[in-house]
Amino acid sequence: MNILNKSIYVAALLVFTAFTNTRAQDFNPKPFPDRVILTWKDNTATSQTVTWRTDTTIVSSKAQIKAEDSSPALEDAIATYDADSRLLSGGKNYATAKYHNVTFNNLKPGTVYAYRVGAGDHWSEWFQFTTASDQDKPFSFIYLGDAQNDIRSKWSRVIRRAFSHEPDARFIIHTGDLINRSNNDQEWGEWHYGGGFINGMVPSMPSPGNHEYVRDEKRKLILDPHWGVQYTLPGHGPAGLEESVYYIDYQNVRVISLDSQMIILDEASAKVQYEWLEKVLKENTKLWTVITFHHPIFSTAKSRDNKEFRERFKPLFDKYHIDLVLQGHDHTYSRGQNLPRGLSGREASGPVYLVSVAGPKMYKVDGAKWMNVSLENTQLFQVIHIDGGKLKFEAYKTSGELFDAFSLKKSGRDNAAEFTDMNPAAKQ
Repeated sequence: MNILNKSIYVAALLVFTAFTNTRAQDFNPKPFPDRVILTWKDNTATSQTVTWRTDTTIVSSKAQIKAEDSSPALEDAIATYDADSRLLSGGKNYATAKYHNVTFNNLKPGTVYAYRVGAGDHWSEWFQFTTASDQDKPFSFIYLGDAQNDIRSKWSRVIRRAFSHEPDARFIIHTGDLINRSNNDQEWGEWHYGGGFINGMVPSMPSPGNHEYVRDEKRKLILDPHWGVQYTLPGHGPAGLEESVYYIDYQNVRVISLDSQMIILDEASAKVQYEWLEKVLKENTKLWTVITFHHPIFSTAKSRDNKEFRERFKPLFDKYHIDLVLQGHDHTYSRGQNLPRGLSGREASGPVYLVSVAGPKMYKVDGAKWMNVSLENTQLFQVIHIDGGKLKFEAYKTSGELFDAFSLKKSGRDNAAEFTDMNPAAKQ
């Protein structure tokens, strides 16, 4: 081998070695807290729940909080809470870790708080959050469809653009398939990396999708064990579904999360979720009602049709005048209200049904009649504004361009909302 060929060979070998030795980012747990995320377990005006992760060298952990006074003396006059801790065994897939959670109680409504989590010499930075008002004040929240694939690489910019667009959003709804492979800690690491400090400032309301589930050796559906330890939720869902079915009241809005994977694949679960939902809707005193779950009851894809789900639950949505149904799964954007009724005629009442996608995996829209607006091959985020009896919905492309919008107006909980199309294309 001459010198030139030998040099080329060595260079090629070095490139090949570098490529084959490339490793995924290290998301292993450490003594310092990570994966800090806000959710709610109790009243949104007077409490706030935070969950975080450490390695197993941290025996016990704490959270500290104070009303934000803009002073750098954050360690003065603070309240300290002992955390509840749970072990997530990693086995061969990932390192065993500890997940800790605290619910701050007796907070003042409409107040900015600063908090941190940790133990000993290992503390997080100080985060902020704002409690819900006990008055009917305007607020906004964000809705994101599936993340699922290329989470760190391509989904991160979507949640960050959503936050930069609506930095005072009071919570973020995630409609399932947050990751691609159940119980894959690397993918959960990417999801938390993408959300970063946003997760520690803006509470999350997640619903599980089919990719958060796997079947065990007995073919029983098992929810990813990360779910229950990293999302500390109210726990008032039906027996066996306490970690994935819940509702949260925020001022004059009730947000209800269902577990559609279990509805579609388990008849007993579908029955108990229906009964639970009807009770929650019957007891609801909030003006606005939003329901979120993963599988659309009106699909955008020809090969998909969740007929039994639709036939069972849609009459309940209509009866109790649900305002928005926020969904994922079909990896397109679709919006519809005037749903087909038989072979002819349309009814204008009922919820506005939305399907959206935040991650890069895309499907084709089949042109189904239920859709008034649709879009494919586009990553989006949505912002919903609530101001008393007025609701405004906006869908944005990741570039920041407004793609779709509509408003709802409502005078009472027992009335269907009045719909106004504000789609930019309709105005041209």
